Amino acid sequence: MKLTVLGSGTGWPRLERGAPGYLLQIEGENILLDIGPGTIPRLLKVGLTLPDIDAIFLSHFHPDHVTDLIPFFFATRYSLGYQRERPFLLVAGEGFSLFWEGLKAAFGHWVEPPQGLLKLQELSCAYESAFMSPPFMVRSAPVKHNPESLAYRFEHQGKSLVYSGDTDYSENLVKLAEEADLLILECSAPEGMKKDGHLTPGLCGRIAGEARVKKLMLTHFYPPCDEADLISPCRALYDGEIILARDFLTTEL
Repeated sequence: MKLTVLGSGTGWPRLERGAPGYLLQIEGENILLDIGPGTIPRLLKVGLTLPDIDAIFLSHFHPDHVTDLIPFFFATRYSLGYQRERPFLLVAGEGFSLFWEGLKAAFGHWVEPPQGLLKLQELSCAYESAFMSPPFMVRSAPVKHNPESLAYRFEHQGKSLVYSGDTDYSENLVKLAEEADLLILECSAPEGMKKDGHLTPGLCGRIAGEARVKKLMLTHFYPPCDEADLISPCRALYDGEIILARDFLTTEL
C-alpha cells in the first residue's frame, strides 16, 4: 500500500494545504479517499489522470470532502479526450443517492456518468460493513460527525490502513482501527479549541493509544494548527510514530 496526501487542509482555502483528498494505491489500483475542491489538479500533478482512478470512497458529504466529484463526473461526459471503458467504484454512506439527485437537479445529466461506467455502493451508517474489492478488503464503521459519516479500513497482504474522515471521539473508530499499521485521523484544531464533531491532538492520541495502532498520521488542519504544538498532547496518550500530514507527502506500508 502507498498513500499520497493530496490535501491535508479543510474547507478554508489555502495555497499550502488543499482540501481533503488522499490517494491510496494497492497493487496498481488507484483509490481516492474523499475528493475535496482542488483534488483533481493535485492528482494530475502526481502523474495520474481521471481514467486512472478505480474507486472513490467518500467519508461524508460536506463540500470540502466531495466538491471535485462534480468535475470528475462531468469529465466522463466528454468523448473527446476522455476514454474510459472500465467501470469505477464509488462507495459512500446511506443517503448518497439522494445527495446525487440534488447534484443532478442542479447540473442535469452532465454529472451522470454514461451507463455502466459507475458502480455505486452505499454502506450502512448504523452498523459496521465489510466487503471484498480485489485485491483488497474494506471494512467501514459509522463515526460521529454527520449522519452519513463513515470511517474505512483497507486490508491487503497483512497490512492495514484506516481513514477516519471527519469525526469526534468514537468507540466505533477505536474498534475499526485496532492494531492498524497506519491510522489517518482528522485533527482540526489544537488543544483548547475543540469543536463538536472534530478531534484535537489529545483525542487523536487517545484513539490511537486505545486502538494500539503502529503509526498515526494527523491531518485536516485548520490554520491555527500550523502555529500549535500538536505532537505533545498526542504523545501523552500514544507512544507510537506520529506523522504530521502535508500535501504530497507519501508513505508506504
